[in-house]
Amino acid sequence: MQFKRVTTGFTLIEILVVLTIIAIMMSLVAPRYFDSIDRSKEKVLQHDLIVMREAIDMYVSDRNIYPDTLQDLVDGKYLRAIPVDPITDRSDTWIFTPPSGDEFEGKMADIHSGSPLISSNGTAYEEW
Repeated sequence: MQFKRVTTGFTLIEILVVLTIIAIMMSLVAPRYFDSIDRSKEKVLQHDLIVMREAIDMYVSDRNIYPDTLQDLVDGKYLRAIPVDPITDRSDTWIFTPPSGDEFEGKMADIHSGSPLISSNGTAYEEW
């Protein structure tokens, strides 16, 4: 009487081929993924800057002074919360530009990102 040997599972070569295919696919997908993450952070930064600048403008038009901090905008209900800078992942790295003229008091006429990095279009985030 002969017994048939039943083999199940994968050989080492089959596993290596599958892992090689997965590695090749990941090397093609990963750069696109990280690039899309960077672009989405830039879009969020642009939106946050627009919203905060509009809040500063509304604050000035209502009170005839510039705010001293972002907390003044939150306390006045012009912002719900101090936004997190998506590039630095912190809410305390924003850079304030003081008013250029003497028409109103206050310390914050404009706001920029505190990141020293360069954006995908070649400009510094600090200049946005």
